[in-house]
Amino acid sequence: MSAHRRFRDVTRIGPVQVATSYDGRGRDTHTAACTAPGCGFAADYSTRAGAELAARTHRCKA
Repeated sequence: MSAHRRFRDVTRIGPVQVATSYDGRGRDTHTAACTAPGCGFAADYSTRAGAELAARTHRCKA
């Protein structure tokens, strides 16, 4: 079952978008997701800094 999230504070770093949303318990969660076709990279982080670091160091294989 996928989570329905409302993203806010969306930033783009290269092909990766970093956004903030609430998880099911009302806590902030930060997501980094690559928008390149066929890449499939997406990950959730507990801090915004972690998500931005992942976006900066991501090397797309697509």
